[in-house]
Amino acid sequence: MNDSVSIFLGANSGEGFFSLYDQLLNARFDDLLLIKGGPGCGKSSFMRAVAKELAKEEGNIIYVNCSGDPDSLDGVLIPSLKIGLVDATSPHVLEPTYTVANERYVDLTKFYDVAGTKAAREEIVAHSDAYRAAYASAYRILRAVRELSDERRAAVFAAMDFDKLARRVDGILRREVRGAAEKRGRVDYAFLGGTTCRGELCRFETVDALCPRVYELADSWGLAGAELGRICDAAADAGCDVLACPDPLRPKELRHVLIPSRGLAFVTSSARLPYPGKAYRRLRLDALAEGALTRAGRAKLRFTGRLERALRDEAAEALARAKAEHDALERAYNPFVDFDGVYALAAAESERLRGYFCKNNKSV
Repeated sequence: MNDSVSIFLGANSGEGFFSLYDQLLNARFDDLLLIKGGPGCGKSSFMRAVAKELAKEEGNIIYVNCSGDPDSLDGVLIPSLKIGLVDATSPHVLEPTYTVANERYVDLTKFYDVAGTKAAREEIVAHSDAYRAAYASAYRILRAVRELSDERRAAVFAAMDFDKLARRVDGILRREVRGAAEKRGRVDYAFLGGTTCRGELCRFETVDALCPRVYELADSWGLAGAELGRICDAAADAGCDVLACPDPLRPKELRHVLIPSRGLAFVTSSARLPYPGKAYRRLRLDALAEGALTRAGRAKLRFTGRLERALRDEAAEALARAKAEHDALERAYNPFVDFDGVYALAAAESERLRGYFCKNNKSV
């Protein structure tokens, strides 16, 4: 059965680019291929080709999307086989912890035609500089979004009945996540979305693929972060593996918690990003807070909300400019890349990976 899902391991946040890629190291995978190479050299093509071959034997694949362009691929993970392939270049640079024993380089720069590339230097430099400038602009705007969002939510926090929320969560934990295990479950981190060149998005389809029962938290202000952390800890203490999903704007706070072994998820929804599925239960955190606000307080929230939406749109436009420049940069490089060589290497790596796990009595 194919249960492939998509996640993000990086986010365009109020702190700039925020990376979760480091958790892939330290022997997390038996074979983690760190793909090195510049724009247009075939990194995504290489990963897709290997994934296509391995999917013939193991359909449960995690696709890691690019934080700026959700249609672009930054990684392929097959946890059941302990195999991973990931773009290990900037801004999510990775270097091996246990070189070759667990992680190793795959260098695609050797497929560039150096003389041809140097002849296109002027075009390459222009698009590279414009690409970096667009990202710098996006991060400046997202810092402003973060500041404005913090100001707005401070007023809501003051009105929130956190004791009532804690009691509701206590009841859920008693029903859903009981007891303690001898071995604590594993907590992995991934973003489900963020601000991209296509605007703000969330991969709620990943939630539905992994967890048939969903508690929806209607929470426009990030009021549930501490309680989601408590749910995450309780599930891990009960021996469950957990996928903890931070808030892309505030990566140190949780936005969603998925407990696949229980088929259970706690997802945050808002007017900006409503959960499109049918929730098992719904907690209306916004109602708990906004009911205590004054008329003037609600009017201020509406006004600053319009400002925040405008800023988020500006950030997405900057990321769209970055994508356009990156696409142009790849077109500048493409004529000078030996793609036959890239695909031949992908075929060889696919065969090697299949052979390795057959030899070691794995499921391939």
